[in-house]
Amino acid sequence: MIQPLKEEFKGIWQFLKRNGKETVIIAFATLFLVLHEYHPIQNEWLSVFLYYGVFPILVIIIILRKNPLDFGLRWGKPKIWGIHVIVICAIAAVILYASSFSTELQAYYQKADFSLLNYFLLYCVSLSAQEFMYRGFLLFGLMDKLKEGSILLQTVPFVLMHLGKPELETVSTIITGVLFGYVAYRGKSFWPAFIIHLFINVFFVGIINMRAG
Repeated sequence: MIQPLKEEFKGIWQFLKRNGKETVIIAFATLFLVLHEYHPIQNEWLSVFLYYGVFPILVIIIILRKNPLDFGLRWGKPKIWGIHVIVICAIAAVILYASSFSTELQAYYQKADFSLLNYFLLYCVSLSAQEFMYRGFLLFGLMDKLKEGSILLQTVPFVLMHLGKPELETVSTIITGVLFGYVAYRGKSFWPAFIIHLFINVFFVGIINMRAG
């Protein structure tokens, strides 16, 4: 009874040792997502910036003893990802404009006293951290072991983060999550995913609120 139990614990320990880096990344990514949900720090954008951006970078430096730049923070291959950004944003603009007539989406995204500049600046801060969590910390952290599979894995928490938002948007993140991950993977950088995501959100929210105003 005791010996088989010891063997099982030994097997678990060996598994964790063989996948040490991946275990740390997935464990802390999950922890930070949960802590942000249950223990937000001050306001929303600051909480996201700390839990999704600053804390993962500290894990990279202190626990993994790696260079944060190796987690997608470099410019990568702009000649590759630049084309993706232009094409995707052009297609997205058409889809977003058509979607902006949805009453469900209008009700969710219309804001009182909307300022495009203030929204853009605050969203830049929070979105850069969100994108680093998914298309930086998770994607590049798991890339060595999972290769292209890291694109699919990072999509799951990205979609789950959208639960509670309009159904159409949440379902669409299954596609955009894979797409953002693929562009970051191909371009060796999280920046193209950030640029595309920023354009999509600011363009869409801007259209809805300027039309309402």
